[in-house]
Amino acid sequence: MAPLRLGSVAPDFTADTTNGEIKFHDFIGDKWVVLFSHPADFTPVCTTELGEVAKLVPEFEKRNVKVIGLSTNDLTDHSKWVDDINEVNDVNLKFPIIADVKRQVATLYDMLDSVEHDPTNVVNGIPFTVRSVFIIDPAKKIRLILTYPASCGRNFDEILRAIDSLQLSDRQPIATPANWQPGDDVIVHVGTSTEKAKEIFPEVRVARPYLRFAKLPAEDN
Repeated sequence: MAPLRLGSVAPDFTADTTNGEIKFHDFIGDKWVVLFSHPADFTPVCTTELGEVAKLVPEFEKRNVKVIGLSTNDLTDHSKWVDDINEVNDVNLKFPIIADVKRQVATLYDMLDSVEHDPTNVVNGIPFTVRSVFIIDPAKKIRLILTYPASCGRNFDEILRAIDSLQLSDRQPIATPANWQPGDDVIVHVGTSTEKAKEIFPEVRVARPYLRFAKLPAEDN
């Protein structure tokens, strides 16, 4: 199986979730999607992560983004664990969680940990999933891939920031600098001339011929 890369079409699959069976490409529809995996239900870091995502659903929705989780537990475990997540984090988790008991989706997306890395993270000879994140656009293309170890909880504010950057760069000929936040100056795309940039942006500052900063039009701030 060819490795997944940025720009690859996200593999389609059919799976059971806490919200019923889905066909992934149909689930995406005309939305952006964040597909994220966690090692197992009833685990401490994962409980905080899914609670945080539940809190941030309105922020994802503002960006035309759906979220969908995945672990290798079954639907019965998922249902019981969602009760824990809701109580611990004071949320009402409604987004779907894939029950990938046979590791089929995890294998398809190369989400499985290695036995060599953590031999305790194995059941019946099969590793659990690591903390993978895939940001997928409405064309079903993978736009960002992140992988965290089981011990490190994710920063979902950073995932929102990355989505803002990706969506902005789809609308404007720009890139975003280190530590960029929405509203900050951006970098003019290398394929856009300074003259053209001055027609597009309210202000352009040339730091080097290859590094030009620009203020965004008001509608993009």
